[in-house]
Amino acid sequence: MNDKTTDTAKTEEKLLPFCAKVNIVPINAPIKWIHQGAEDMRKAPAVSLTYGFALTLLSIAITYLSWSFGTLGLYLGMATGFLLIGPVLAIGLYSFSCQLEQGRKPILGYCIRESRVRIKDIVIFSLILLIVFLLWARAATAVHIFFPENSNYSIADLAMFLGIGTAIGAFFSTIVFTTSAFSLPMLMDRETDAITAVVTSVNAVLRNKKTMLIWAIIIVSFVIIGFITFFIGFIVFLPLIGHATWHAYRDTIDASEWPEHDKY
Repeated sequence: MNDKTTDTAKTEEKLLPFCAKVNIVPINAPIKWIHQGAEDMRKAPAVSLTYGFALTLLSIAITYLSWSFGTLGLYLGMATGFLLIGPVLAIGLYSFSCQLEQGRKPILGYCIRESRVRIKDIVIFSLILLIVFLLWARAATAVHIFFPENSNYSIADLAMFLGIGTAIGAFFSTIVFTTSAFSLPMLMDRETDAITAVVTSVNAVLRNKKTMLIWAIIIVSFVIIGFITFFIGFIVFLPLIGHATWHAYRDTIDASEWPEHDKY
C-alpha cells in the first residue's frame, strides 16, 4: 500500500517520538469519510453485510445478557462482546477497505486472517478498554448516592442527579473515543504496538477537536438509529462506520515511519 498524502491535510504535528504524525483535517471531513465508506460497501456489499450481520448478532446478545442478568450480564457482555470480539471484527472491516484501496477484489479470508494475525495487540487494546469500562461502571454505581431519597424531591434535585450522571458518562465516553478512534486501523496497517497506536489516536483527536466532535456525533446518531430500528439498522450502519473509520485514519494519521504490516 502506498502512503497517500491527503488533500484535506493542512499541517502536521508530531509531539512525541512514539507518536505518529497527525494531519489537521477540515471540519467537514467526516462527511467525506461516510461517503467513502458507503462506496466501499457498494463495491462489495456481501462482505460488508456479513460483518454487519455478525456485529448485529453480537449487539443483540449483549442486550439480552444485560436484560436477563442485570449488572452481571452487562459486565459479561461488554467484556466478552464489544471489548474483545468487536475489535477483532473491526480489523476485518479495515482490511476490506485497505484491499479496495489497493485495487484488489475484497476477500473475506484476508479480513479474517488480519484479525487473527493482530490478535495479541487487539487483546492488549481490549484490556485497556476493559479497565476504563470497569472504572466507568464503578463510577456509574456511585452516582446513585446523589439520587434524592425523599419521594417529594424537586426538579432541581433530579436535575443535579442527571447532570452528574451525564458528566461522568461524557467523561468516560470521551476516553473510550479518543483511545479507539484511530488505534485499531493503525494496528492493522503498521508494524506497531497497542500503546503507540493508542497514544497516536489520543493525539489525533486532541489535534482535531471540532472535526472529531462531528465524527463522534455522527457515530452516536447511527447507533441511536440502530436501536430505534430494533438492531436492523446496525446491519448497515456498523460496517459503514468501520469502513469510514479506515478512511478517517488514512486522512488523519501519517504512520509512514513505521513499516507496513505484511498483509497479503
